[in-house]
Amino acid sequence: MSIPNEALQKLVQEIETQAITAQRDINAVKAALTSKQREVRMLELTSTEVNHLSEDTNVYEGVGKMFMFAPIYGVQKHLESEITELKSDISNLNKKLHYLETTHKNSREHIDQIFKSRGR
Repeated sequence: MSIPNEALQKLVQEIETQAITAQRDINAVKAALTSKQREVRMLELTSTEVNHLSEDTNVYEGVGKMFMFAPIYGVQKHLESEITELKSDISNLNKKLHYLETTHKNSREHIDQIFKSRGR
């Protein structure tokens, strides 16, 4: 049983569209991952610097266009919560990246399989 050429072309186009969409999404996820990882590194560096300060040191947090005094333990807790949230986001992005890479790979394999079977 053979699939008509028109149906085969339509199927290949749909799979190709899915592969292109997956590749575009992969690039977007990789960019987001890089950004989140950079933010985590900056927050960890800031946290390390804040941890080296003495308890009586005045610490200020940026609020819009101004800076407000904040207790040092409050700043540490805020930094830790942001780091935890970003690491969770990175974990979710890694899962999404794995899914998209698998989708892209499977789409390419299906296209190759269609062309190989059609060549027979």
